[in-house]
Amino acid sequence: MLNEKMEAAINGQINAEIYSSYLYMSMATWFDAQTLPGMAHWMRVQAQEEWTHAIKFYNYVNDRGGRVKLSAIDGPPTDWDDALAVFKAVAEHEAKVTGLINGLMDLALSLSDHATSSFLKWFVDEQVEEEASAAEVVGQMKLAQANPSALLMLDKDLATRVFNPPVWLVI
Repeated sequence: MLNEKMEAAINGQINAEIYSSYLYMSMATWFDAQTLPGMAHWMRVQAQEEWTHAIKFYNYVNDRGGRVKLSAIDGPPTDWDDALAVFKAVAEHEAKVTGLINGLMDLALSLSDHATSSFLKWFVDEQVEEEASAAEVVGQMKLAQANPSALLMLDKDLATRVFNPPVWLVI
């Protein structure tokens, strides 16, 4: 059985993951409006990935005999100054999510909840990948910022990202 504090904290994380998906869809719409379909595609893939994170938490709460309780999702920003600002916002957001995951891990450890600690290990590792991916694009975006041709090449490169749904994903 899942500890009540842990259940509440994970329900908060489900909300945060759904917000992340919503945020990345908002970023996708901004890129679509800027005629940067590759970057929009990258964001849609990111949104799908965040949604699967929410489902992974959802399934875990249910598997542990808890109850998922969904709450309102705040509206995300809808405008940015330029493409670099969007990807900087991605990097900042992923750092925030890392902090949330670390907080969950701290709580699990304080409760001696070894099952949840084990479950969260996947997310700890995933956040390393998420932050590195965002930092890489920010770095490339900084190089391309002053060169429209480079920006278009980066857009085409980001269009190649593929969403690979995990085998456990059942919606």
